[in-house]
Amino acid sequence: MTPRRYFEIDVFTDRALYGNPLAVIVDAEDLDDAAMQRIATWTNFSETTFLLPPTTPEADYRVRIFTPRQELPFAGHPSVGSAFVALACGRVDATRGALVQECAAGLLPVQVEGDDARRTIRVQAPPARMQMLSTTQADVLRDAVGATAARPPQMIDNGPHWLTCDLADAATVRALEPDMGALAAQCREWDAVGACVFGRERDGRADMAVRAFCPADGIPEDPVTGSANAAIAAYLHAEGGLDDYGRRYTASQGREVGRDGIVEVSVDTEGHVAVGGRCVVVVEGRLNL
Repeated sequence: MTPRRYFEIDVFTDRALYGNPLAVIVDAEDLDDAAMQRIATWTNFSETTFLLPPTTPEADYRVRIFTPRQELPFAGHPSVGSAFVALACGRVDATRGALVQECAAGLLPVQVEGDDARRTIRVQAPPARMQMLSTTQADVLRDAVGATAARPPQMIDNGPHWLTCDLADAATVRALEPDMGALAAQCREWDAVGACVFGRERDGRADMAVRAFCPADGIPEDPVTGSANAAIAAYLHAEGGLDDYGRRYTASQGREVGRDGIVEVSVDTEGHVAVGGRCVVVVEGRLNL
């Protein structure tokens, strides 16, 4: 039996039992694909990550990311959380303000600010590729989501594929009750991990309200989703919707499922998107396999 360092943390929050939970296995060098997928299915978190030595000298560590159903090339809250754990457990040098994460989507810059409980991690998302939905697809998505988009929805690929809908205002976002069966069927047919929706907050503690639905992966609503927020930022950049925010804003996600997380989002002039926030260690122990 090989004990492995094991963490359960909450990401995009500074309060335990809020944000988005993540399981991280630190000593994963001898686990094969099937074992990683089985562990991810066992934890039943939206994502479980495995820390590994990098395969290139440009990276500080490597991470593999699994949902209960499949491996993802990139995901935001697992990337932020994995960087936090890599620092917390001494896998990488905690005194450095910049790291490079290796994942299936490539090499991603990571910025680190602060120490310990006040540490903020920001990860640059992979470049986004956008595809406008057909009129028929947009109509099917509208019926599944239960609301009409203010602007044409798009499929955004930043590792995972996100059906991305601008619903204009936070009240519409928070009142949604999607048809999960229909949405799961469309995600499978269109090879999407889920649908993310967003609307502007007028008087909240964040600039944007966001929700993400991934029923095809057994996750009706994901609490706080970095890659979805990165997809939304790429959408806003392409559509000229960042003018009100000065290229930096905060997104509130997870309130509807009792998790109430905050994501810090930034977009530089070249369109590179970074998502970040704080993390809290909730469980630290050994995984005996």
